Amino acid sequence: MAFLDVLWLGMPVWVWLVFIGAVLAILTFDLGVLHREAHEIGVKESLWMSALYIGLGLLWAVAVYYIYAHYSDAGSLDPQIASLATAHERASEAVKLYLTGYLVEKTLAMDNVFIISMIFAYFAVPRIYQHRVLFWGILGVIVLRAIMIGLGAALVLEFVWIMYVFAVILILTGVKMLFMMDSQPDIANNPILKFLRKRMRVTDEIHGDKFFVKLPDSKQGGKIVAFATPLFLCLVLVEIADLVFAIDSVPAIFAITPDPFIVYTSNIFAILGLRALYFALAAMVHRFHYLKYALAIVLIFIGLKIFLGDFVWGGKMPAEFSLIVTASLLAGGVLFSLWKTRDTAPPAASA
Repeated sequence: MAFLDVLWLGMPVWVWLVFIGAVLAILTFDLGVLHREAHEIGVKESLWMSALYIGLGLLWAVAVYYIYAHYSDAGSLDPQIASLATAHERASEAVKLYLTGYLVEKTLAMDNVFIISMIFAYFAVPRIYQHRVLFWGILGVIVLRAIMIGLGAALVLEFVWIMYVFAVILILTGVKMLFMMDSQPDIANNPILKFLRKRMRVTDEIHGDKFFVKLPDSKQGGKIVAFATPLFLCLVLVEIADLVFAIDSVPAIFAITPDPFIVYTSNIFAILGLRALYFALAAMVHRFHYLKYALAIVLIFIGLKIFLGDFVWGGKMPAEFSLIVTASLLAGGVLFSLWKTRDTAPPAASA
């Protein structure tokens, strides 16, 4: 069992296995206990589930402190952590970076809710089946993020200058968000959707919670063949939407810390609660319009801090400063949004 103590991306293999086991246990509890039977998730249930997932994300910060207090002497892949003298200092720094990353990723995930709600509305997916799409979507996200973060970590370790590329991406993305805030994706003309409809047999209507069904095909003389349902196309577009958002979120978290363990765990714990949060936010997404402006400024700030840290501070920007600025901007965006939209009526439900 010696291989369990072998370092992989800065952490012993057993630590990664504990994290993966925790994620699988959470997903099993969610699907096998909380949602064993399909039902519509109301705002109240969504808020309770969101509180549970946020609590789990914050509880993991305690685990991060323990792990870095006992194993960071093996050499963290973040120089900012590794340069600190005591285990307590290294663990405290890791927690600050984890919380900053979790906060940014959680907010980016909230921004993704708007796109997901548009996808559900386009396919007219009943609320009772939306959780199934989101659940399998999250499983895909976990794998996709692992691949992207692994590639990102390899690039950061091999090419130090790649951090400046990430910084430029974040600054440009933030500026683009500020000036294109009201632009909406054209789902009907999405090239991926057009390709799937052309290459696959797709039913015209939703067949319960099934992604595929077997039906007679009039083009083949009534032969029973497999058809994809609109629910499957919806799932594919949800995955594509996350892939697009990952282009922003992965550079954002690497700009906060290059430590792969903090990067991946903060990503996953932020995303795990997206399903729960969706059903509450989708009903009041109009109340968070100005949060996008705050998020755009946060992305610009995170990008700029790479240059400021290297050329102004002579090193990385202090983690507590980044956490305070990020939390203040996002909290300000939420409060300003709620105040500005206090008299705004919610849009009519589409499904």
